[in-house]
Amino acid sequence: MITAEDILELPASARVATPVRPPLQVGSTHSVSVVIPAKNVAAYIGETLASALAQSEVSEIIVVDDGSTDETVAIVGAIRDPRLYLMSNDSAGVSAARNLGARHAGGEWLLFLDADDRLRPGAVAALLATAREAPRAVLVYGDYNTIDSEGRQIGRRDLLKGRRKPSGDVLARLASGNFIVNGGIALARAEAFRAIGGFDTSLRYCEDWHCWCRLAAIGEFEFAPKLLLDYRLHTANTMNAAVRTPKDFFPAIARVFDDGLIMARLPAGTAAGLRRAAEIHLVTYSAMQAVRFGRYRQAIGYLWMVAQRSLRALPRATARTALARFGI
Repeated sequence: MITAEDILELPASARVATPVRPPLQVGSTHSVSVVIPAKNVAAYIGETLASALAQSEVSEIIVVDDGSTDETVAIVGAIRDPRLYLMSNDSAGVSAARNLGARHAGGEWLLFLDADDRLRPGAVAALLATAREAPRAVLVYGDYNTIDSEGRQIGRRDLLKGRRKPSGDVLARLASGNFIVNGGIALARAEAFRAIGGFDTSLRYCEDWHCWCRLAAIGEFEFAPKLLLDYRLHTANTMNAAVRTPKDFFPAIARVFDDGLIMARLPAGTAAGLRRAAEIHLVTYSAMQAVRFGRYRQAIGYLWMVAQRSLRALPRATARTALARFGI
């Protein structure tokens, strides 16, 4: 198996241009493994699984129970579909659960779906179509809209039609802030994911951003401009502004900019500026979440934190925070 260290020894141009494995063959429809970490999600897991099972291109769905004490396991066990598998993670955490599922996955591509979100019809087909057109990509991704705890649409990201996100060598852009946000909108090549070691279980938050950065250090990304996921926002979200502050996310920033694989691929002299941009990105994200949940005083405090880091960044951060009030 190719390791991240093997790839790191290659010249930068070769690392980007060389696929980690042969391109996906046109017509290959049984190559996607969906991994779902689950803990006490009885209220949502049935809907989530229905959305995944409706994707005919999915070859298997691996639910990794992380120590549920509600009816989660019973609900999963009652669904009869040969593509569905249930594993136990013994409360080791979401990153360990995802890594466990990935180790047992047989698909050429991995999709990490949260147990309270739902894939939109045709989501996996759209990602695979993009993958076929981008044989060098180690990750293909799309966009999402947001729903509330009852499944009602609250986002208005459909107003952003035609918006493009980065493709190709995206590492520097990604290091300045996570533009993928949710693993349910992305397919990662299984071999590439294993080569970079999966998710870092020492990180409590933003472990996905760190993982995407490591993937971006070894290959290209490709964007599919479609809404692929209904991302549920409610008080149980671990990223919810009701219980999290920007300082909760800062350990991930330290991890990204202390990662040898990532640092070896960033352009010389850019790390300090990218790190500051990442801090601004996460503080702005916190302000946006605060506004979404009606915590306006908290949002103003976070915008003040942005201003302390960069007055030039404040207008954009303020605009993004204001748009979040309208689900954009």
